[in-house]
Amino acid sequence: MASQIGNLISPRLLRALLPPLSLAALLVTIFWLQPRTQSYFGLNLLLNLAIPIALATIAQMFILCVNELDLSIGAFVSLCACITATWLNDTPLLGVLALAGLVGVYALLGALIHLRNLPSIVVTLGMSFVWLGLAVLVLPTPGGAAPGWIRSLMTLKPPLVPFPIIAAVAIAGVVHVGLMRSAFGTVLRGAGGNPASLARAGWSILRIKMTMFALAGFFGALSGMALVGLTTSADANIALRYTLLSIAGVILGGGEFVGGRVSPIGAVIGAVTLALAGSFLSFLRLNPDWQIGAQGAILILVLALRVLISRGEARR
Repeated sequence: MASQIGNLISPRLLRALLPPLSLAALLVTIFWLQPRTQSYFGLNLLLNLAIPIALATIAQMFILCVNELDLSIGAFVSLCACITATWLNDTPLLGVLALAGLVGVYALLGALIHLRNLPSIVVTLGMSFVWLGLAVLVLPTPGGAAPGWIRSLMTLKPPLVPFPIIAAVAIAGVVHVGLMRSAFGTVLRGAGGNPASLARAGWSILRIKMTMFALAGFFGALSGMALVGLTTSADANIALRYTLLSIAGVILGGGEFVGGRVSPIGAVIGAVTLALAGSFLSFLRLNPDWQIGAQGAILILVLALRVLISRGEARR
């Protein structure tokens, strides 16, 4: 019977189902331990911080899609949060210009990495200190305030389904259609899978990398804005852990470090899974150190299952 099921379900399908099955298993465990979390209020509380993490994970996904790695996304989100809680709240025009300028700087980083053939890990690690320093200059001490319209958006309470679920589905759907179903999205992904062929076909790898880095900066800025909308204030260190969470979310969702193999839907599911693990442990008032351990354990378990599936495919 087991062999018949294995023949019916291909390893590729199993890999695709692994992220949602991981999320479902975690939800079942939470519902079993705390039945009250099945309510509207319980789900909203558990998934409260899922949206900023999902947006940061999507930003990291764009970088991984072109075979690069961003070690500064956490500090960048913190800087955007500080700008949102100060300039965007007090002088909206200045705040918008600052955030747009940061997205442009991200695009220039992509150009620098490509033109000078620099390791993205080194460049982005250096930029993390730049973003952190700028965040401290903008907001030396924790504080600021969320713009009213962002606060209103992030605290919406639509009927039946909590807002974090609706927002997560919308983010995954929009990015999936744009990156996985459009002709230009295929070209963007091709820069990670086979850049030589794209170059021979007349596409500019430089422009593609600048586009992907700009998209990463855009979603990073959205992550900072969403985070401030939930926390109502900002801090230069507010999102530093998003760097590792974003990488883990992409990998947990089925992405690869090379080859342009990413999944927007999987990335959002991976981010929600990690946020759910952290929120659940916070909900139980456990030591924050356990949150990091639980998120790491989930990632290791899913990766181990993926390796087993890949080995099964190789034996065929």
